[in-house]
Order: sequence, then C-alpha cells, then structure tokens
Amino acid sequence: MADKDAVMASEQVLQVPFVYSAGPVASRFLIGLRDERKVYGQKCLPCRKVHVPARARCGWCGEALTEWVEVGPMGTLMNFTVVHYSEPVHPAAAPFVIGVVRLDGADTCLVHVVRAEPETLKVGLRVQPQWARERRGHVLDLEAYLPA
Repeated sequence: MADKDAVMASEQVLQVPFVYSAGPVASRFLIGLRDERKVYGQKCLPCRKVHVPARARCGWCGEALTEWVEVGPMGTLMNFTVVHYSEPVHPAAAPFVIGVVRLDGADTCLVHVVRAEPETLKVGLRVQPQWARERRGHVLDLEAYLPA
C-alpha cells in the first residue's frame, strides 16, 4: 500500500502561446530591426554607457535612458556556447551556436545566434549581421551573426 504522506514530482512541459506589449523602448528597438535593418541602443547621458538591447534605465547608474544611438552593425564575439539539444522555442535546430556579441559602439552585449561551425569560432572574432528576408518586428529579424 502507498504511503499517504508521500510526495510525488511529475515533469511536464507546458507551452503557453501569448501576445505581449513590448512597450515603447523595446518597440523602438524592434522597429529599427524590422524597418531599417539597424540596431539601436540607448546612451546614458550621465555615465555615457550605451545599452543594447535598448532598455528604459541605465544598468550602471539607474538613470532614465532617452538618447537613441545606432550601434554596429559589426561586433566582436565575447563568448559563445554550442547548444546540442532541440526545443520548440529554440531559434535554430541543434546543434547551433549562441554567442555573446558586443556591437561596435555598445557597452553591453547582445546574446544571439551565431551561424558558423563551432571549431571556427574564438573569442574576439569579428562578426556581422545576417538579416532575415522577411522581417516582422522580432529579435530574429536580425537572423544571426556570421564571421566577418
């Protein structure tokens, strides 16, 4: 007979599709990707740091960010990892590379897909954007970064 005080754990995968408002800051960032094929960040006037992706407040000093600046499109691969398993929410089929890219002119990094064979990658590699043919106002309008 089962113990009436036993606790059982059961793993389940839930997928909940939803629509959300990106808000004014993220919307401006996504519109730049979609309509202009440009990456915009926000510059903190007091501490001069440029944030990408754009955000409402400075991560260093907490000041509200109001100055938009274009960054990149080139960048430097600061770190990366190879993803060896697939999930429906992944941006690519496994194996694929996720990289930490610091765009020229930015002080923060963007985590994004890097399309290259892992053995060809190294920290410090220069990368360039590959734009999606059809853009829809999503971070994957910038489809991936490629070795420059």
